[in-house]
Amino acid sequence: MSSSSVALGPPPGEERRGRRLALVGGSLGNLVEWYDWFVYASFAIYFADSFFPGDNPTTKLMNTAGIFAVGFLMRPVGGWVLGRAADRHGRKSALTLTVSMMSVAALLIAVAPTYGQAGYFGAVVLLLARLLQGMSIGGEYAASATYLTEASARDRRGLGSSFQYVSMTCGQLLGLGILITMQHTLTKEQLGSWGWRIPFVLGAVFAVVVFWLRRRLQETDAFQEGGAHDDSARGSLKALWEHRRQAGLVMALTLGGTVAYYTYTTYLTKYLVGSAGMAKNTATLVSFTALALFAVLQPFAGMLSDRIGRRPLLITFAVGCTVGTYPIMTALGSASSYWSALGLSLLALVIVTGYTSINAAVKAELFPTRVRALGVALPYAIANALFGGTAEYVALWFKKGGHEGMFFWYVSGCALVSLVTYVLMPDTRNAALSRAEEEAGTQPAPAGAGAAR
Repeated sequence: MSSSSVALGPPPGEERRGRRLALVGGSLGNLVEWYDWFVYASFAIYFADSFFPGDNPTTKLMNTAGIFAVGFLMRPVGGWVLGRAADRHGRKSALTLTVSMMSVAALLIAVAPTYGQAGYFGAVVLLLARLLQGMSIGGEYAASATYLTEASARDRRGLGSSFQYVSMTCGQLLGLGILITMQHTLTKEQLGSWGWRIPFVLGAVFAVVVFWLRRRLQETDAFQEGGAHDDSARGSLKALWEHRRQAGLVMALTLGGTVAYYTYTTYLTKYLVGSAGMAKNTATLVSFTALALFAVLQPFAGMLSDRIGRRPLLITFAVGCTVGTYPIMTALGSASSYWSALGLSLLALVIVTGYTSINAAVKAELFPTRVRALGVALPYAIANALFGGTAEYVALWFKKGGHEGMFFWYVSGCALVSLVTYVLMPDTRNAALSRAEEEAGTQPAPAGAGAAR
């Protein structure tokens, strides 16, 4: 793939095929990774009883949510180890490694013994699997964000990178679709007894297919061009420290987006069931429909950012989330029908689209090639470990304490911090990610944005 063609018109047929394969390989792999990651949350209401004894359903969900959150603690480790690997050895090799790790983790969950079979050993297996998944996801986000952004034409990076959240969301939809199918074909007893293991077995199989596909991917031009430059510093913490301001920006701009995303995706079904009193089947269908429409929105928002810049979308998201979270969540808590819950969920996800559709491109555009994957991975993973992974647990903690409404203000506060960041940061749309882009481009990269070096 030749990045120099981005400013000269449509690339030749071979390059177009290469870009399409990159989009498919990066997106499908990301889909499977996030399917395995999110299917845990989707099926937690069915397997919580298998690993944790007791009579309080909220306590059981808090235990499974706690393990969900612990998985996020490994994301910075994965971001560091696999981000470094992606910067030193290539995006393709890191993408192949992450999907292999996720396959092993899915198998571990699928065969984990229940509390009745082995006491808390099953919960330990569950914990170990989530730690491995956390490490895999920590590297997957950076590798796929970097790969999709670098493999896209310069004037279509917003569109190309938007497929990261398209694939992430489709991974959730696949998990929810399997859940809906199983809800209609199995009894609750069968789901709670053995049915919940099926999606994890499928996840391991899907990962094997993606492993084969990713081995056929081509490396990006941006990585290959920089392969001989300052090799000893590529992907190192020392190199990242030289760009600590950009790393701080990644953490701050991630804060509000990750809390909002997990609130309106993984936590939404539990909130509709536990607070609105909605039937599990109906709540699952609400989530599925809302996420399907959410996925469709991502490319359109990505294309819009390619025309008007990244900051307008980010600011719109942050303002909407800061002001709208409390009334939307309060209304969702008393939603009495499928349609009212769907309308409110869609409103929230339209707001969140301002962040999700372009955050991969923004983060990649902040860093130079030699530290781009690590620069995206580590600060993003830290912000997710501290705020994204704990969002569901914090929500349940407030609920258990009888102050559920405080969680809504917590989400708004996180969005407000990100809003300040968006207002002050430069727009990254015109950043050159390779020497070819730098030579072909007529507009200089804005201050603070990444350049090819």
